Amino acid sequence: MRDALQVQLTDLTDRLAVMAHDVAQAMRDATTACLEGRVRLAERVISGDAAIDARRDEIEEQAVTILALQQPVATDLRRALAVIHVADDIERMGDLARHVAKAVRRRHPASPVPGEVHPLLERMADTAITMALKASEVLRTGNVLLAAELDGDDDEMDHLHREVFAVLMDQSWPHEVTAAVDLTLLARFYERYADHAVAVAKRTIYAVVGGGPDPLPI
Repeated sequence: MRDALQVQLTDLTDRLAVMAHDVAQAMRDATTACLEGRVRLAERVISGDAAIDARRDEIEEQAVTILALQQPVATDLRRALAVIHVADDIERMGDLARHVAKAVRRRHPASPVPGEVHPLLERMADTAITMALKASEVLRTGNVLLAAELDGDDDEMDHLHREVFAVLMDQSWPHEVTAAVDLTLLARFYERYADHAVAVAKRTIYAVVGGGPDPLPI
């Protein structure tokens, strides 16, 4: 019975790893759409979010069924609970990629990001996507060292977030309030996306190794 439970939990975790990879691609596409004004690509990101939501629902439903019917304990219980919370974190990452894409649609044919800020936004996007891919690998392998790297990546994202506000507060900012609001929101989307990637890794490692109370609210 326990062997069958292990197989089920591993399958759910593997599916979460694929899901994390997919939201990395969604953010990559949303960023490309944002920086290149590709509204059709933005629309694909927006419509594609429904599939991510559906997979979250399926994974959560199967995890709840495991809890109800098999009543796992110890590590198995932690893993089943982690599946539910990680699925929610990844789904929110997909939502944040959709928010970036919606900014493109909202401002088309204009760009939501002034040209001189493109390099900064690209750095935020690169950091966010790298973090999502690392979180996917942590789900697949349970690599503790890789999970620890995400804290440093998150520090880099926080630094970039502060850089955005420095740009906005500079007296030489030449753009209208609308552009400032768009940039503020976009920066926040990337920063929150990174936070969820960290949460995915931490919940995954805690589920495997335990070692104290869950470091994140559940």
